[in-house]
Amino acid sequence: MEIYGTLGPACGSEDTLEAMFRAGMTGMRLNLSHTTLRASAPLLDAFHAAAKRAGIQPKLLIDMQGPELRVGALAEPLTLEEGATIDLDAISLPAPVLPMLAAGQRMLLDDGKLLLEASGGGRAKVLRGGLLQSRKSLALPGLDVRLPALTEADKENLRDAAVYGVTGVMQPFVRDRADLEAVRAALDEADCGHVRLFAKIENLAGAERLAALIPAADEIVIARGDLGNAVPLWDLPALQKRIAAQCRGVDRPFMVVTQMLASMEHSPVPTRAEVSDIFNAVLDGAASVMVTGETAAGQYPVEVIKYLVNTVRSAENFEV
Repeated sequence: MEIYGTLGPACGSEDTLEAMFRAGMTGMRLNLSHTTLRASAPLLDAFHAAAKRAGIQPKLLIDMQGPELRVGALAEPLTLEEGATIDLDAISLPAPVLPMLAAGQRMLLDDGKLLLEASGGGRAKVLRGGLLQSRKSLALPGLDVRLPALTEADKENLRDAAVYGVTGVMQPFVRDRADLEAVRAALDEADCGHVRLFAKIENLAGAERLAALIPAADEIVIARGDLGNAVPLWDLPALQKRIAAQCRGVDRPFMVVTQMLASMEHSPVPTRAEVSDIFNAVLDGAASVMVTGETAAGQYPVEVIKYLVNTVRSAENFEV
């Protein structure tokens, strides 16, 4: 089974990365929503050097920008007070979005941590407040905003993929097979036909068209962050189970990701619910599991990998 962490400042030293590899990590993800492969070269140098020291041939996945909606660059973090009415220009929405926001349309920001409701006239009421930072995710339940599958930055990163040892591309917010075909064509153009393509299921369009997506992807990713914005949270486990069963039925590998050990960003020990979640993902047939902010920005990246690996191994050895 593949066990992935996510690269970031919290685990950026060679010593930390080597310890994570020696604990059983097999690869890492680099989130390119806010950066590029070239800009991440020092971090990637440390990644490859640490893997060599640990005697590992590492997997490197790049997570593309893709058609994901995000707020724009803010001059400084913006505090959204619950109950306040704000001017939507303040959060720098993507150009296609503002004309689509009829009164009553809800907007989930930063993986649903903040919630706004459009009130018309380019304004919105804050239903769930908090601190909004630049480039955080934006979800619009019930709206289908069509953006290109690849941004210009994505295309540049794919051209550089071979140079930096990329082994897999994670395409976010896959809506239909055409999205995956566009990525595959760009990989072929960059002489990266060997690079595996991971289809992230993060919206209902992707979940509903899964049967058509599976043949065009090397692995399906059950990306529970934004997928949990697309359905009520209490329905998310059932949707995860259905996607897993559909992948198993056609022998297509799948990954489970998001908040697997979220409490460990600030705690050296996970919750019982988190280790149960990992254990059950393995029993459901996952080919890989991944942590994100836990290693990229958390306080205990090595401990995170140890708990992830040990829980996976316990599940793999489980017999009723």
